[in-house]
Amino acid sequence: MIARTVTWAVEKRWLVLLLTAVAAVVGAVALHRLPIDAVPDITNNQVQINVRAPALSTELVEKQVAFPIETALAGIPGLEYTRSLSRNGFAQVTAVFTDATDIYFARAQVNERLAGVREGLPDGADPELGPIATGLGEVYMWTVRLDHRADDKHQPGEPGMQPDGSYITPEGERLVGDVDKATYLRTAQEWIVAPLLKNVPGVAGIDTIGGYAKQYLVVPDVQRLAALRISLTQLAEALERNNTSAGGGFVDRNGEGLAVRADARVRNAAELSRTVVATREGVPITLDQVATVRTGQAVRMGSASENGTEVVVGTAVMRIGENSRTVARAVAGRLAGINASLPPDVVVEPVLDRTDLVDATIRTVATNLGEGALLVIVVLFVLLGNFRAALIAAAVIPITMLLTGFGMFRAGVSANLMSLGALDFGLIVDGAVIVVENALRRMADRQHGEGRLLTVPERLETVAAAAREMIRPSVYGQAIIILVYVPLLTLSGVEGKTFVPMALTVIIALACAFVLSLTFVPAAIALWLSRRIDEGEGWIMAWLKARYRPGLDRAMARPRLTLGIGLGGSSPSSRSARCPCRSSTRATSSSRRAAFRRPR
Repeated sequence: MIARTVTWAVEKRWLVLLLTAVAAVVGAVALHRLPIDAVPDITNNQVQINVRAPALSTELVEKQVAFPIETALAGIPGLEYTRSLSRNGFAQVTAVFTDATDIYFARAQVNERLAGVREGLPDGADPELGPIATGLGEVYMWTVRLDHRADDKHQPGEPGMQPDGSYITPEGERLVGDVDKATYLRTAQEWIVAPLLKNVPGVAGIDTIGGYAKQYLVVPDVQRLAALRISLTQLAEALERNNTSAGGGFVDRNGEGLAVRADARVRNAAELSRTVVATREGVPITLDQVATVRTGQAVRMGSASENGTEVVVGTAVMRIGENSRTVARAVAGRLAGINASLPPDVVVEPVLDRTDLVDATIRTVATNLGEGALLVIVVLFVLLGNFRAALIAAAVIPITMLLTGFGMFRAGVSANLMSLGALDFGLIVDGAVIVVENALRRMADRQHGEGRLLTVPERLETVAAAAREMIRPSVYGQAIIILVYVPLLTLSGVEGKTFVPMALTVIIALACAFVLSLTFVPAAIALWLSRRIDEGEGWIMAWLKARYRPGLDRAMARPRLTLGIGLGGSSPSSRSARCPCRSSTRATSSSRRAAFRRPR
């Protein structure tokens, strides 16, 4: 089968070159779309469930929230195990699935199980799924802070930073304390920056830490409430009823339909203070008569600072399976546009960009691969002694890389330091080199025997025969190397996620190089090696042989002495010996010089 493939490749040489070019173009497109990252993602396939239950202690959270959810998830197809984390008022349940389970199927199954367990959870405990991300999903991080912009020429009293250090919002509110400023920064992050970033392609979610969540605080006057016979429960129900919108249908007037609605949504603390909470003898009682209304902050669970100044930190979390460099660049581009639309003197500044790490990794891998390819190409040009033949063998390297990119894209392997760093161009061109060398030798011998240049049929026949002759060593050589990497494919867990992509990349590259050595290389030789070929050793090989052959003859003449020297030089005792063995070491050195002295 392989022999017929080689013969067909030589006969249909133009078609083979065309197919190779098409495959290279497809590989280039796949390589451009290939996910790129610094290191392989070793996170397992998991779905996280977060539940807030502020009224429960840690023990009750574990008994009434975490345990029922873990029990409900049991039996889902592909589920390996579940684990939970219980804290005061919070529970997180993590369901870990096999790597073969589709993440969206797993999330759908978890949602179905949660629908049945929601009724049994305590009041206010509403479970929600975490983002479709992994532990390495944080690709971009930025800070939101107050800083006077050079392009903002506002006057004192206008919105922005003031000479006295305070800040005036576009709504006209003056913020003096650090707490109020941090609250405003948190509001800008959650209501301006985060919503505009959530629709960036590849972003699974936006995390925020730092600042204070803005709240409207109602501090009741217990004595006034008691005098008016209003309980705290009635006060809360009144506030809930009044903070709503209601529709009143339509009114037809002169052929027009007018919508009737009552809008009672609270927009600020002043509107909230005018809310009617009760009536006594027809007199409405507003909230500011029985309570103090002001703007406040929720109890926070964390803070962030930069150079000693409190800021708000936002993080873009990448969706699982996306290209981290592409997502990070998209987030950076969107933030540049958001920065221009923020309130005066509110600045968004990046502090962590995964693109920098990925680009540095790509430069490292590209430098290593480029230097390795260049070294292999130089050796091919020097040792083969034929420019066209060396060019054909060297062309296997870039074509193999493009085809490997397509294979990695189809196999779901990302380009990273582990997967690409394991490629060895010496192994890739091994099959092509032996085919080229054998073709050169046979074509030179036949040209010498015929005493003329070979005709096209003779050249095609010679090239095909030379390639068929190298099938066995090429197959065995590539198969042995591939078999070395096959056991790595059986790894699982963290080890599998680390080394399986590397093994797959090497196997794909070797398989592509093997196919090229039996198709592209014979076809290119049949087309481009049409001139006279002088089969002979280059000056480098001649120089090396002239110095190697006498030493080899001396070593073969005294095999016992040669083996003894080799075993003695490699034994641990000879390496660790010091003064007592100085005379024997000197004798061994002299015998080695005698064994490898060039004959006169």
